[in-house]
Amino acid sequence: MSVHNLKTNQNIDAVQQAKIHLAAANRLAVLDDLDEGIDNHFTMLVPGTTDQFLILPFGFHWSEARASDMVIFNEKGETLEGKGIVELSAQCIHAPLHRITGAKVVLHTHQNWATTLNLLQDNRLLPLSQTAAFYDGHIAYDDGYNNTADDLSEGERLANLLGDKRIMFMKNHGVLVVGDTVAQAYKRLYKLERVCRAQVLAMSTGKPLQLLSKEVVAAVQKPPVNDRHTRAERDNLYFEAMMRVLDRELPGYAD
Repeated sequence: MSVHNLKTNQNIDAVQQAKIHLAAANRLAVLDDLDEGIDNHFTMLVPGTTDQFLILPFGFHWSEARASDMVIFNEKGETLEGKGIVELSAQCIHAPLHRITGAKVVLHTHQNWATTLNLLQDNRLLPLSQTAAFYDGHIAYDDGYNNTADDLSEGERLANLLGDKRIMFMKNHGVLVVGDTVAQAYKRLYKLERVCRAQVLAMSTGKPLQLLSKEVVAAVQKPPVNDRHTRAERDNLYFEAMMRVLDRELPGYAD
């Protein structure tokens, strides 16, 4: 079963559509080298609810994620629908983030280049390119890593730190991205890895970095007046294209 149109299919209810998109995102993370096998977590608020969340249960490799594997859990970590257990840190980080920030989608990884940048004392993402400019001013920085998350208070701390930002840099840990849709959040995560890689590589030359001016950054972030596509449409077109890639290279996510 393939779903290439992100507008809700009349034959698929909103919850099933959400499961398909979340499974696709898990598999895409493998193709894009953003995953750690069975670790890290992608969650989505169950459509029509405010306190139930979708996740791939712990123990599944992300490359084998299917819509039918997704479970629904609550902030207590209880599995309400489906088979499988929610990993503790996923419960403790994601549930409070959804509740406090209102984010519909929360993606957390230890992806290579973003984590590399977060191993530095000065881990700030710089406006060095057109793509990096889109992130300027939208990143919260958690400079106080203490331990793995095993209590809801950690998720509440992160949610309060994130505020109205879209991305969190977690020093000595990884990154976290939120969004209104899986398409929007995953595209943010993927492009974030690209700009982190570019910055680390540029820094490795030891030569001076050429930052974009505040005026240029502001211009880049402002939607063009005559653009033929809204940013939401661009997100959807990107994710639709990537699901077609999955259909060729890693089919089965929508099962």
